[in-house]
Amino acid sequence: MRTTYALTLALCAFSTCQAQQSSDLFQSRDFTAENLFTENIEGPAFDAAGQLYVVNFQQDGTIGQVSPAGEVSLFVKLPEGSTANAIQFGRDGTMYLADFSGHNVLQVDMKTKAVRVYAHTDGFNQPNDICINRRDQLFASDPNWKESTGKLWRIDKGGKPVLLTDKMGTTNGIELSPDEKTLYVNESVQKKIWAFDVDKQGNISNKRLFAEFPDFGFDGMKCDKKGNLYATRYGKGVVVVLSPQGKVIREVALKGKKCSNLVFGGKDGKQVYVTLQDRKGMETFTNDIKGKAY
Repeated sequence: MRTTYALTLALCAFSTCQAQQSSDLFQSRDFTAENLFTENIEGPAFDAAGQLYVVNFQQDGTIGQVSPAGEVSLFVKLPEGSTANAIQFGRDGTMYLADFSGHNVLQVDMKTKAVRVYAHTDGFNQPNDICINRRDQLFASDPNWKESTGKLWRIDKGGKPVLLTDKMGTTNGIELSPDEKTLYVNESVQKKIWAFDVDKQGNISNKRLFAEFPDFGFDGMKCDKKGNLYATRYGKGVVVVLSPQGKVIREVALKGKKCSNLVFGGKDGKQVYVTLQDRKGMETFTNDIKGKAY
């Protein structure tokens, strides 16, 4: 009888714990204080050591380093005329930045903090967001906001820009699926997300409509380990989660409305960190699935 009673208590305690964990899922809370960044806060990214970096700390043209407790310090100031909008890390630890005001992709040496131009072409409008594959090829969205058009670029290792297409709307968020065979690109003004097949050389084909919404724009996007796509709905203040078939799984409500990007992190890869341009800071929520890098 005592064994049965003890087992029952243990099962009840486990169930209570599980219920508490479930109740914490998808509930957004503050991660940093408000007004630490500018209204161009964007591009959160973790390096291989688990250190978080976010663009435009205190003033445009900077990169902030964010502690696990949400405290922020200046990591590097970019050259005059450069403003980063996105961050990615190469396999060797190099930081890459989409520099929209300088019309470049920049490279930062993490040890010396030296900044140099990694890729440039007069064909760039203003590189907005970037993602990177396991071969260190970058894919960049490149919108022309005035004309509501956009381009897609591949930046091959060494910094060579390759135009993939210039037949797009206002390209913004960009992400690769976990197997790197699908490239997702959204168009903020047109409120559409497109999918492309990606071959082994990084060429794209088979453009198809993945998802479309009647209201609010899009910004940054990331995938989880199962291939679901998480897209920030700028102005609505939610992160929408889409299955690999483009079906809405859920929306995670945020406190702020102008969500600009997100990244997976934390000890188990299930913590999602979101940048908010109206709050000039970050929120975070616990997810049920790890990010694709974990």
